[in-house]
Amino acid sequence: MATAPASQPVESAIRAKLAAVLKPSSLAITNDSWQHRHHAAMRTQDGGNGETHFSIEVVSEAFVGKTTMQRHRMIYAALSEELQGGLHALSISTKTIEEGRKAAAETQQS
Repeated sequence: MATAPASQPVESAIRAKLAAVLKPSSLAITNDSWQHRHHAAMRTQDGGNGETHFSIEVVSEAFVGKTTMQRHRMIYAALSEELQGGLHALSISTKTIEEGRKAAAETQQS
């Protein structure tokens, strides 16, 4: 199973921008692009730059009082340059610190 190198320019930019804007207590970024290399858009770009699809899990107090849509808009706004430059898709999970604690507790109880 082929995977992209651990750190590439788009992934690094995503990490830096989200860290600056959201000041997260936790930030996990996974490059899922290799799973989409067979898509028509990727084939016409010869696989693109290998950085087109990412999963992002972020825990930040910046999300307190915000709806899921507002949280996602914050991320899309922070990454607008990357989205215009070839970043194709994001799978986003956003939580406040308290929501992260609750989710962890529920996982431990299961």
